[in-house]
Amino acid sequence: MIQKNKTYLVTGATGTIGKHLCNKIISMGANVVAFSRDKKKLNYLDNLHDNIDVISGDVSDKWQLKYITNHFEIDGIFHLAALASGSQSGEVIESINTNLIGTMNILSLSLSQKFDFVVGISSDKAVKVSGVYGATKFLNEKLFLEHQKLNTNTNYRIVRLGNVIYSTDSVLEKWKDLICKGKEVSISDPEATRFLITVQQAVSIILNTLKQKDATPYFVDMKSVKLKDLLEAMILKYSSMPISVTQIPLSSSENKHEKISLNSKSSEESEKYNIKELMDII
Repeated sequence: MIQKNKTYLVTGATGTIGKHLCNKIISMGANVVAFSRDKKKLNYLDNLHDNIDVISGDVSDKWQLKYITNHFEIDGIFHLAALASGSQSGEVIESINTNLIGTMNILSLSLSQKFDFVVGISSDKAVKVSGVYGATKFLNEKLFLEHQKLNTNTNYRIVRLGNVIYSTDSVLEKWKDLICKGKEVSISDPEATRFLITVQQAVSIILNTLKQKDATPYFVDMKSVKLKDLLEAMILKYSSMPISVTQIPLSSSENKHEKISLNSKSSEESEKYNIKELMDII
């Protein structure tokens, strides 16, 4: 677990989950080295805390990562940096650079330097792969399992998350902006379902994965939502006027329903949020 006065590297530190994870680690008495490409958001994090060091860079650059581990005594790594454009899509080359090469760079460091742990973030999209993002997360999981065999001196852990509310480029982020402006909103299959968690739940799951025994992907049962219910809740909460809604097909990189593991209930079968619950958390 997190130990007081130790120092932890968080990649993707300015993302929706990353900044909350940094805050949580610091609240537990530890130090953070925050790594991200977004200099403006890094400066904001830097101004919030005394025991945080911020560094701008890209995980696909192994020399920037080596600079960090040469200048700071890093005790553990939370590797959150990832590209998830439109959930499942994204430019292939950029996704490979960030999601795969970046992960390989982090894991390579762990073979030459002693860390208490390296935690990686995966997704339900890694279970039923249908797009670039899911494919990279599937391979990330395999990389962590492989490094667990290569290096028994470091604890490798990986966690699968569902859709995190208001994560960067999420449908909620896009819908809210359009609804607040009274503009038309598009929705793919209204009956499609998605696992949905808050950022606080995500941080809790990530920290709990440190208690696990190995790099087998860790996940928890989570509630899901129908897209039509999610949109209804968004309109009820953020608009006082009728909102025009158009339906578009699911893209080839999207699944109608998701699974958090091959043997668990799908998002179609799992317990659903009702409209009131959704309005409370969005």
